[in-house]
Amino acid sequence: MPTRAILVHDLEHARTAAAAAAELGVPLTLASGPGAAAYLGPGWVRALGAALAQEFSTLEVTLILDCADKPGHALAALRMGANAVRFTGGRSIARKLKDIAAAQGAAVITGRLKVLDLLGEEDPAAACRRWLARR
Repeated sequence: MPTRAILVHDLEHARTAAAAAAELGVPLTLASGPGAAAYLGPGWVRALGAALAQEFSTLEVTLILDCADKPGHALAALRMGANAVRFTGGRSIARKLKDIAAAQGAAVITGRLKVLDLLGEEDPAAACRRWLARR
């Protein structure tokens, strides 16, 4: 599972990152903001993935929904088909979540992610290209 991602806040950020990844011919990992599962819900990741799949059908995209320390949010995301969630809660719960995720081909990330946050970038497209070229 990738440990570097581009943190996106909306569909436009995701499209910008996807365009840069497609231009460079590299896979893309997108992450939500910290604890985003609480205010965006797992449906947001699903809709984002569907939109990107329509526009960038050949691009390999991993979407990570940050569930903070809320196992219920992580379970809901996994039930809705998320391919990756980030969980910062207890180790024993994390192990159980990892088992559930593995059974459906998904992943639970418990460590830190290195992220490029597009929110403060003056030129998000250039920032994405630089970030993705470092892989």
